[in-house]
Amino acid sequence: MDMSEDDIAEKNYRSMLPGPLGVLDTWISKAEGIILAGGIILMAINTMANVIGRFAFGESLHFSEEVNRMLIVLVTFAGIGYAARHGRHIRMSAIYDALPTGGRRWLMILICLFTALVMFTLCYYSVHYMLTVMGRGRSLPSTGIPAWWMYLWVPVGFAITGIQYLLTAYTNVISRDVYLSTHVVDGYKDTETEV
Repeated sequence: MDMSEDDIAEKNYRSMLPGPLGVLDTWISKAEGIILAGGIILMAINTMANVIGRFAFGESLHFSEEVNRMLIVLVTFAGIGYAARHGRHIRMSAIYDALPTGGRRWLMILICLFTALVMFTLCYYSVHYMLTVMGRGRSLPSTGIPAWWMYLWVPVGFAITGIQYLLTAYTNVISRDVYLSTHVVDGYKDTETEV
């Protein structure tokens, strides 16, 4: 299987931010990659084991649905930080694209700061939700795991995404180019080919 340039760049990610910010950014990137890959692999193994159990032995794994639900939450909220780091979020850019480079850069700074504020606000509310679930003492029926463990990744994902948007705003402040993330320069690739 051939890897694209983007895949190679993501695999060998090294932050371009200076000093401790770069170390933090690189460390978070490596942790996200491990969490995402591990979560997807565990979901696949769990699902295959459940299917094999159901068809070969006539019994489903009673905990399979709960484990997959926890892994989906983990992958989703680790994935939002990963998408922000690699400039992979969906953009509505008609007005943005019409601006000159300086205007786009300052608009990107405002967008990143606003998005970081939203992420930190969601992080705050998700912590309160998680503490409410913890206070109720609920546990998952099949595994017996406390229900709040499933939601632990929600505030972590929001916080990491908020940090990533702050770092992107900082990168745009110190740079002449417009950055979608700390290392992805704004622009479109011409990937269409004529048939």
